[in-house]
Amino acid sequence: MSSTDLLEKPDVREGDTGNANANEVFHYVRKNKIAESAVMGTMVEALCGEVFPVTKSPKPGSPVCPACKEIYEQLKKD
Repeated sequence: MSSTDLLEKPDVREGDTGNANANEVFHYVRKNKIAESAVMGTMVEALCGEVFPVTKSPKPGSPVCPACKEIYEQLKKD
């Protein structure tokens, strides 16, 4: 897998305190699918397997999905 980028999909867990920003994480997805999803509303699949439409862009320092990060780090070693 060559090019990936970070995208956001809210990852809301039980026990949500109502603070949506505290529960949002960004996922790694293929770069070439981002624009299509943002414009057409098509679904993208993150490295961790989550499937969602692109709705937001990450800001510096945004939390990253731990599963996506682990998979991405393994791909970089290959």
